[in-house]
Amino acid sequence: MTASTPPVSGAPPDDVSRSGPPAARIDLRLFPSLGAAWLAAVVVVRAEAGVSARIAAAVAMALMGVGGSLVHRRRRARSLPGPGDPRRVDRFAGAAVLALVVATFTMAAGSGQVAARDSGPWVRLAGDEVRLEGRVTGDAIRLPPPWPGAPEQAMWGMTTLVVETTGALPSRQVARAPVRVIGPAADVPPFDAVVLLQGRLRLEPRGERAVATLLTSDDVLVVRAPPPWQRTAQGVRAAEHRLAAPLPRDARALLPGVTVGDTSGVDEDLRDALRASGLTHLTAVSGAHFSLVATLTVVAAGLLRMPRRARAGVVVGAMAAMVLLVHPSPSVVRAAVMGLVGVWAMLLGRPARAPAALAAAVVVLLVLDPWLAGEIGFVLSVLATAGIVLVAEPLTVRWSTRLGRPLAATLAVPVAAQVVCGPVVVVLTPSFATYAIPANVLAAPAVAPATVLGLAAGVVEPWCAPLATVLAWVAGAACWWIGAVARVAAGAPGAQLAWLPGALGVGVLGLSGLCVVRLLLPRGRTSGGGSAGTTA
Repeated sequence: MTASTPPVSGAPPDDVSRSGPPAARIDLRLFPSLGAAWLAAVVVVRAEAGVSARIAAAVAMALMGVGGSLVHRRRRARSLPGPGDPRRVDRFAGAAVLALVVATFTMAAGSGQVAARDSGPWVRLAGDEVRLEGRVTGDAIRLPPPWPGAPEQAMWGMTTLVVETTGALPSRQVARAPVRVIGPAADVPPFDAVVLLQGRLRLEPRGERAVATLLTSDDVLVVRAPPPWQRTAQGVRAAEHRLAAPLPRDARALLPGVTVGDTSGVDEDLRDALRASGLTHLTAVSGAHFSLVATLTVVAAGLLRMPRRARAGVVVGAMAAMVLLVHPSPSVVRAAVMGLVGVWAMLLGRPARAPAALAAAVVVLLVLDPWLAGEIGFVLSVLATAGIVLVAEPLTVRWSTRLGRPLAATLAVPVAAQVVCGPVVVVLTPSFATYAIPANVLAAPAVAPATVLGLAAGVVEPWCAPLATVLAWVAGAACWWIGAVARVAAGAPGAQLAWLPGALGVGVLGLSGLCVVRLLLPRGRTSGGGSAGTTA
């Protein structure tokens, strides 16, 4: 125990007691590495191979130069007398060297992946009729018909295994690369099946995840059915549609979306209402879905008094089952990782360390999949998680003394998400969802029962259809409430306000968000130990 320090002269004597316990210092030491990895990933997938190699060499030389310079400064700071703190030099040296190491590693890993993507015969076959054999790796997205009365089209992803040409000199070549397929919506193969199809190949520009797009109007031949675990997951997804069929209109459309991310039944007017009210994220597989599943798993494991390691194993198992159910596409894996970081921040009592976990998770994802750096969904997911760990948790702590923690968290999460994600959303649509925060607050109580009971209904439907029907109707009532909130908010006066387009609009909204955070979280004032400082 150390003696307490008296208040600073001139300060009111109750300042110390009003400020609460010492504020935890938020660990931001890995954020320079996050920025370096992100920049390296963007460069490596968009620049030509020679340019990427030269940039990687420059980064490596900078690493050696900065490392040597900082080591010299560290030795000099230790040898010379003065007020300088060698430990401060150590911290900055470590952060700078680590950022350069991460950038070099990200570029090296990304260069190998880009080279593998471009190594096939795609440039030579651009515009030709080809036959592809590959594994389905992406869910279908319905596209509007190209002209009135035309058959409905769908777009889905596959990873090729074999490429065959069908011209005068047919050839067959093994080639593994992601390809986008656009074809009839009535002939979409199941996820993870091996298929054979024929069409015309169109090359995609550098920077896209898919190396080419196959335009086809022929039938898709399923060569090998999905593995058993995927067939089980597909059965649950089909059960969600069967259980949703007798529900009212909005509930019928939203139940598969809220539970397994299947938005094929959401019509255009409901989609517009969800967008105008800021509730679109509820029907997409996002980190919030995985956070909810992980949270409930942690609570259930705690009620069963399971040891800490067993709880961690159960949470990982539940998350893996959720990934399998909604299909392990890159966006789903990203959402699962972000959801785990969010759960750590909100449930495990380590908000000060959560930014470091977020930065490490993002770096790992970018090393494994550098194309994520250019996807708006990934940007929004990272920003939303950062909002939870940096803004929502301190707001929850600050407001919980007056509102109680459950209500404070319900209000803090949409406020944080709107503040940090708003500048990116206006890049897509230069408008501002006026009622997004109150709409999210009103819809929040329905999200958990809609998701959990809806998933439970789909799982038990093959064994106990009456129980599944009851669960589906309760989940459907929650989905109806979400749709009603969306429609009322979207129909209110001024639901969407036009915003400044381009960089100016992004800058103004970002600066406004910083001002809001500054007003809501005054520096040096915390309630109950919220985070007020940083560790650099």
